[in-house]
Amino acid sequence: MITDEIADEVRRLELATRRLVRDLSAGDYASAFRGRGIEFQDVREYQPGDDVRSIDWRVTARLGVTYLRRHHEERELTVLLLVDESASAQVGSRRRTRSELSAQVAAVLALTAAHANDRVGAAFFSDGLGRMVPPKKGRRHALRVLGELLAARAEGSTTDLAAALDALEPLLPRRVVLVILSDFYTSGYQLPLARLARKHEVICMQLRDSIEQALPAVGLLRLRDPESGAIVTVDASSAAVRNQVAERRARFDETLAHDLYASGSELVRLDASGDFAEPLVAFFRRRARR
Repeated sequence: MITDEIADEVRRLELATRRLVRDLSAGDYASAFRGRGIEFQDVREYQPGDDVRSIDWRVTARLGVTYLRRHHEERELTVLLLVDESASAQVGSRRRTRSELSAQVAAVLALTAAHANDRVGAAFFSDGLGRMVPPKKGRRHALRVLGELLAARAEGSTTDLAAALDALEPLLPRRVVLVILSDFYTSGYQLPLARLARKHEVICMQLRDSIEQALPAVGLLRLRDPESGAIVTVDASSAAVRNQVAERRARFDETLAHDLYASGSELVRLDASGDFAEPLVAFFRRRARR
C-alpha cells in the first residue's frame, strides 16, 4: 500500500536524483541500448552519393525512377527492475542500507526510462519471485514503481535468485532490459541467468558495502547473519582476521564477476557507503561507446 509517507519519500527520491536523470537522459542512456530493431520508414528518390545498397528495386522498377528505402531504429525499450528485498538488503554500515541504495538507483533508472518514453516495470524477490509491477510508460507510472519499491517488505528472509529467475522467465515479453539489483549472496542462479541473457539484455548491479571489503580495527565485533540468524564474534583488532575477511570477499567478487560474464550478463558494482552516481554514469558511457 502506498501511504502518504511513502508518497513523500517518492517525491524526495525524484528530487534527489533529478540531476543524474537529466545527465543520463542527455545522451548516454539512449546510446547505451540498441532498441528492438530497424523498422521501415518510407522511400525517397535517389540522390548522388546515396548508398546504392539501400535502393528499393521493386519501387524503382514500378515507377521507372530510382528510389531508396529509408529506415529508422525502433528504440523503444522495456526496462524491468528485479529488486532484491531479502533480509540482507536491509544491512548497511554508514551512509545507507543496500535497500536504500537500491531505491535510489531504481529511481534514476525508472525516471530516465520514462523520460526516454520507454516502458518501465519492477519485480521483487527474496526466497522466490514476489509481486510485479507490469511495465508501462510515463513519469506517473515510474513514480508508482518507486512507491511499490519503498513499500516493499520481504516475505522471506533468504535470497533465492535462481527461483526468482525461473519464475520470471515465462512472464517476460519478447525482449527486455533486465536490471537485477542485489548483493548476490545466493547460489545456483547461473543457468537460469544464462537462459535469460540469451533472449534479453541482463545487467547485474551488485550492491556492496565498504565494511565487507575491510573490517575496521575496533576490537571484538559481534556479527549476525540477517538471513540465517547465525551469530559469530570476531576479533577485528587482529590483522590476520581482517586479512582473512578481505581475502574471502575478494574471492567472492572474483567468482561473481566470472559467473556473470560467463552467463552473458554485465556487471556494475555500487557501494552503499559511497557515491553511486560516478560508477553508474561510467557504465552507461562505456555502453554508449560500444
